[in-house]
Amino acid sequence: MAAVREGLPDGRYGRSADQRADRKLKITGAVLGVVLLGVIAWIGGSYISGQDLSGRLIAWDAVSDSTVKVHLEVVKGTDDKGVCTLRSQAEDGSEVGRKDVTIDQRTSQVDTEVTLRTTKRATNAVLVGCRASGGS
Repeated sequence: MAAVREGLPDGRYGRSADQRADRKLKITGAVLGVVLLGVIAWIGGSYISGQDLSGRLIAWDAVSDSTVKVHLEVVKGTDDKGVCTLRSQAEDGSEVGRKDVTIDQRTSQVDTEVTLRTTKRATNAVLVGCRASGGS
């Protein structure tokens, strides 16, 4: 004898409760995903726009056992002032030189060469970072 199905035929009288719940979960997930992407974009934009000075070390040259020449490029607002910190290390990893360079030129891009004095022969030069200073 054939098995008798009890209940209403699938899809004949609208969606089942399971299908409605699945659709609500999909919509909720999509909305939460869009909100999360918006928050990430907002945080990223805030971080990037909060960077007053952006510096990079173009080149360096250990010209002697006590001197390193550094070519530094800084991008900033025309009237902004700041300080960039340079560091140099010896072959054993010890710090042999450090210098704070004041950036106060009234241009949006500053290219400058800096002489960094060291206590012994340097094997690198690193831009530690740049920060805004008062007196804009």
